[in-house]
Amino acid sequence: MTISIDQYAVIGNPIAHSKSPLIHTSFAKATSQALEYTRIEGGIGQFAADIDAFRARGGLGLNITTPFKLDAFAYATDLSERAKIAGAVNAMKFENGRAYADNFDGISLVRDIVHNLKVTLRGKRILMLGAGGAARGAMLPFLQEGPALMVIANRTVSKAMELIAPYVQSHPARAAGYDQLASLQFDVVLNATSASLRAELPPLPSNVFAPGCLAYELAYGKGLTPFLQFAKTHSVHHLADGVGMLAEQAAEAFAWWRGVRPDTQDVIRKITIALV
Repeated sequence: MTISIDQYAVIGNPIAHSKSPLIHTSFAKATSQALEYTRIEGGIGQFAADIDAFRARGGLGLNITTPFKLDAFAYATDLSERAKIAGAVNAMKFENGRAYADNFDGISLVRDIVHNLKVTLRGKRILMLGAGGAARGAMLPFLQEGPALMVIANRTVSKAMELIAPYVQSHPARAAGYDQLASLQFDVVLNATSASLRAELPPLPSNVFAPGCLAYELAYGKGLTPFLQFAKTHSVHHLADGVGMLAEQAAEAFAWWRGVRPDTQDVIRKITIALV
């Protein structure tokens, strides 16, 4: 069967909840690009076979979400420096038999905070909760903004220490356990753990929020998560979830695939859920 329109998709498991088709369809309309964007519910342990089948159908590019970011890293023939640093992949494109891979998590998170939320990171004290793939991808983009301090807090401190190891000689980066945060305050606190997906709260001391703090939940579309509710209870008024990060990440991938970067503001308005 001949495919008459360029094919793109997002792969994950589960995937029915994904807003990516809505976002990329909106981008395509706004930029007059002819493409079709669908969801693929990947089989666990079958990533390579699923991607091979997509490519055989004429697929040109993919967004990759949980739990396949490490599978995509292993599948890729050509990794960007960002993907190598993150150790994970969230976007791929297929050209001339090659599978090119990148990771836009960190730069998209920074862009949402600085460009959309108008929060300057230079000279600020930043706390990132969690030491998984999202935190790994975010480290270098955040440190390039010139914060006064960036702390990675994790239940297993050794994982946080491993994450910051490449940066400690040249950047103000530290690792900590949650019990070591009691005497510290931060201007930006980001929840990059999976706790909110389980409606749980990381063991966070209430004093970590400095006056005027931004509390940022990387999960999106869940309203006032336990983390955001905790911040609100402790007088944090500037709350945000990962909707803007999602839109900026999609825009980066779209530009990589199509050569034109769409504006994200309309999409962010469409998919934002009030944090109440």
